[in-house]
Amino acid sequence: MAENRPKPDDRSDNVEKLQSMVFHTIENMERAEESMAYTDSEEQLQSIQAKNERRRESIDAFRSEIKDEARQNNQNENR
Repeated sequence: MAENRPKPDDRSDNVEKLQSMVFHTIENMERAEESMAYTDSEEQLQSIQAKNERRRESIDAFRSEIKDEARQNNQNENR
């Protein structure tokens, strides 16, 4: 019977993954803002604006996590 062992924590590419997530989130925000020009409904406009505000918050969190990951990577390289 095989043992179920967790995979080792490989964080080596986390910074790149997070940067990609920031990039794609910004793209989604831009598309949403463009779509606002074609939206007649005040409800839809408010929904898009609220969603983009949540995206801004996510980007801030991603950037904070990127800094943490980069700091951790530098500490690991200096050991």
